[in-house]
Amino acid sequence: MTVALMWEARAAAGRGAELLDWARAQDLVREPLRRETFRAPQDRVLVITWWDAPYGAELPELPEPEGGLVTRAVHRWRFEQVDGEAER
Repeated sequence: MTVALMWEARAAAGRGAELLDWARAQDLVREPLRRETFRAPQDRVLVITWWDAPYGAELPELPEPEGGLVTRAVHRWRFEQVDGEAER
């Protein structure tokens, strides 16, 4: 089964580039099948990691940034791949 973990944060005013750099520099204790990083207006950063694991598996995730880098708590979501919808 493939599980995708999504991590999304909004940077404090004027710190979007710093949050993006911070997110890209975070190492995980295990390497995912795939990892992608995105940015959006309002200094938001999104990181998606894909794992070959059961839905409820204990998986490494990016932490909460420290030092006032974000305006709110990080949002996190977990999704499982739907059967028959393999990557195209």
